[in-house]
Amino acid sequence: MTNLVSSADLDLLFRRARTHNKWMDKPVGPDLLRAVYDLARMGPTAANAQPARFVFVTSPAGKEKLKPALAAGNLEKTMSAPVTVIVGQDLAFYENLPRTFPHVDAKAWFVGNDAMIESTAFRNSSLSGAYLILAARSLGLDAGPMSGFDNAKVDQAFFAGTQIRSNFLVNLGYGDDTAMMPRLPRLEFDEACRIA
Repeated sequence: MTNLVSSADLDLLFRRARTHNKWMDKPVGPDLLRAVYDLARMGPTAANAQPARFVFVTSPAGKEKLKPALAAGNLEKTMSAPVTVIVGQDLAFYENLPRTFPHVDAKAWFVGNDAMIESTAFRNSSLSGAYLILAARSLGLDAGPMSGFDNAKVDQAFFAGTQIRSNFLVNLGYGDDTAMMPRLPRLEFDEACRIA
């Protein structure tokens, strides 16, 4: 196989990468956030549907808007993070399919099929959120993905009047490694996988 990444790259993306909860006081500029998105958007989604929508919350006013939706255990780490990304899912994603998947009438697959719209939007926005985490890590940022918030409050505060619904949150910045807990166990191959 060609174009393999180095062992150091694998450490950066997976083996040494951790979920961060404490952050250094170091800003993350909009150019870096654009670069993160430019990488994340290249990851595959079903029928190139791209249902993920991202809100990069960086301002004090934006953080205050987000604050009432946060679970108590996520409050401090989110308010202190330079960036909190709301990973959303656009339930009207199929309107873009004539442009993003033009070789067939893929929009017709979704129109009037709410169950398919919802499952496709959720699954593929989750994938895109994972791509975002890997893109951020590849560009030198640390990530702290999480649930633990009131989706309805986030949707009202950030997506009112749209077909976008929140999926999960990702704090981004430069993590404080001195606050890390030991890595928790991972299941072994034979516990989680089988080859059929």
